[in-house]
Amino acid sequence: MSQLVIFDTTLRDGEQSPGASMTKDEKVRIAKSLEKMKVDIIEAGFAAASVGDFNSIQAVAQAVKNSTVCSLARAVDGDIDRAAEALQAAEMARIHTFIATSPIHMEYKLRMSPEQVIERAVYAVKRARNLVADVEFSCEDAGRSDDDFLCRIIEASINAGARTINIPDTVGYAIPEEFGYKIKTLLNRIPNADKAIFSVHCHNDLGLAVANSLSAVANGARQVECTINGLGERAGNAALEEVVMGLRTRSDLFNMSTNIDTSQIVPISRMVSSITGFPVQPNKAIVGANAFAHESGIHQDGVLKHRETYEIMKAEDVGWGANKMVMGKHSGRAAFRARLDELGVSFESDQALNTAFARFKELADKKHEIFDEDLQALVSEVRTQDNKYELVTLQAHSQTGEIPTAKLTVSIEGKESECESQGSGPVDAAFKAIEDLANSGANVQLYSVNAITSGTDSQGEVTVRLEKGGRIVNGLGSDTDIVVASAKAYIDALNQLESGSDKAHPQAHAV
Repeated sequence: MSQLVIFDTTLRDGEQSPGASMTKDEKVRIAKSLEKMKVDIIEAGFAAASVGDFNSIQAVAQAVKNSTVCSLARAVDGDIDRAAEALQAAEMARIHTFIATSPIHMEYKLRMSPEQVIERAVYAVKRARNLVADVEFSCEDAGRSDDDFLCRIIEASINAGARTINIPDTVGYAIPEEFGYKIKTLLNRIPNADKAIFSVHCHNDLGLAVANSLSAVANGARQVECTINGLGERAGNAALEEVVMGLRTRSDLFNMSTNIDTSQIVPISRMVSSITGFPVQPNKAIVGANAFAHESGIHQDGVLKHRETYEIMKAEDVGWGANKMVMGKHSGRAAFRARLDELGVSFESDQALNTAFARFKELADKKHEIFDEDLQALVSEVRTQDNKYELVTLQAHSQTGEIPTAKLTVSIEGKESECESQGSGPVDAAFKAIEDLANSGANVQLYSVNAITSGTDSQGEVTVRLEKGGRIVNGLGSDTDIVVASAKAYIDALNQLESGSDKAHPQAHAV
């Protein structure tokens, strides 16, 4: 049975989803969970994009020992050198350098001739190989690139030292049969193709990212680049959980294995959802709440008689029902810390741990049973930076036939201020009251509520996406009271806008 390399780019391409930016600590949490799941390569970011990205890659490189840590770099000296610097502490490091190869990109974006592009690619690979032993080269927009040109640039890049060649469907344009044929063609035509692993990185603009990835694997690709929950810019990337379980479930067709511990899939899916504020749709394959639910009486009857009549996978194999440790108000600090350690959560300081534990106790007074999902949401709210705004108290009133009102006390740089406002509902009133105090001028782009667990005492996890001056941030808040959770999320988003931290897009600068 052949081995497929799983390359996770949740921390890099996934973070390019509008509003999905993660803090350094959040990236480390996810990276450690990816390592626990036995992901082969973790693309931690784009070192040259910003100081924040550089620091995050450094932190991931220091924390991860059993997976290769990778940084993206354009085919320019500064990017490659910066990537190598960020990866210095990594046990296993990879530089992933790329340049566009499609006619439209070369002419209009790069303004370079095909010969110049090949020359730049070779130079970049050689420079990277002088800094790290493991170099990956990507032909950006390969899905729309000419096969003859791809053969030339890939052969030259392999000769220059690239040991992984990535063929991305950058704009999600490919169809499975077409994309698989392209991979097969390249492998057959490139003389030194046997000296490199061929990889694919598919976007989901037509909803075909996983199908294209699996078609590529069937035609010889041996690395798939993917993300948790299919997170990624525009319509997202190939979902890791779908690729892995597709291969495992249809091993009769693929004869392919991965190193992935599939029991970690659901826990890390929920972690990524909580941190980014992107809820998982109930009917999402593998990790959606309804993925193993049966409503039809015919289906229920069949499953009760023999599970495989309507289930092609076991729910427990992907983590459903696993790692469930119920905690409550009698649980102590040691149990709290031990459970978070098992979930891959650590704290930089005792103060951060104390803050999280205090919030845990507050939640335990409201909610009888606290599950892993509650802990993930709770920890996501504990931020290390000093916040300008803090919610102190909130009183909301809503009654049939009357205009809803909200009265809040908010601490602004340590000084408490009160404000009262009306709205179309208590949440709208709360937002208006907060905005009256903050006067941020930000626009609400998204308001989303997601139940963290089942039951009427479940916490509601709220995402508020704010936009101001082209910057987009996601604020998160959770509470058993939806209005309180909403106010927390709005204030969290305001604090992120105030922090000024931002991540440049990897293609923000001309090559």
